Amino acid sequence: MGTRGRRPSDEPPQRRANGALEAEVLRVLQEAEGPLTPGEVSARLGEDLARTTVVTTLSRMHDKGVLAREPHGRTFAYRPVTDSYGLTARRMHQLLAGESDREAVLTRFVDGMDTGDEQLLRRLLGGDLDPGR
Repeated sequence: MGTRGRRPSDEPPQRRANGALEAEVLRVLQEAEGPLTPGEVSARLGEDLARTTVVTTLSRMHDKGVLAREPHGRTFAYRPVTDSYGLTARRMHQLLAGESDREAVLTRFVDGMDTGDEQLLRRLLGGDLDPGR
């Protein structure tokens, strides 16, 4: 089918970047006072998403361990397992766990830090790192 006679509203919706919907859903859940059902998440997103899209996204995030869920009538209500800092730390652990040479990864990580972050890390580790590095 050609584009002649097509109106802008006839254009198919743009696909989100990978992980964009998950990030939006996570933001909504982190801002909530308690667990939310898929319908509540969808309403707070304020987008015209199919219910199945929201349910699938929440289920996948639960399967990844990012969300906890509890029965709520005939559906589930979802909440984040931790705050955004905890999720970032968790991703860092998962990436590190997937590497065979953890020392090389950690060395490159520390080498790439600015002085302030390196000093903070040393303080958090109790100064156990070699200060002559």
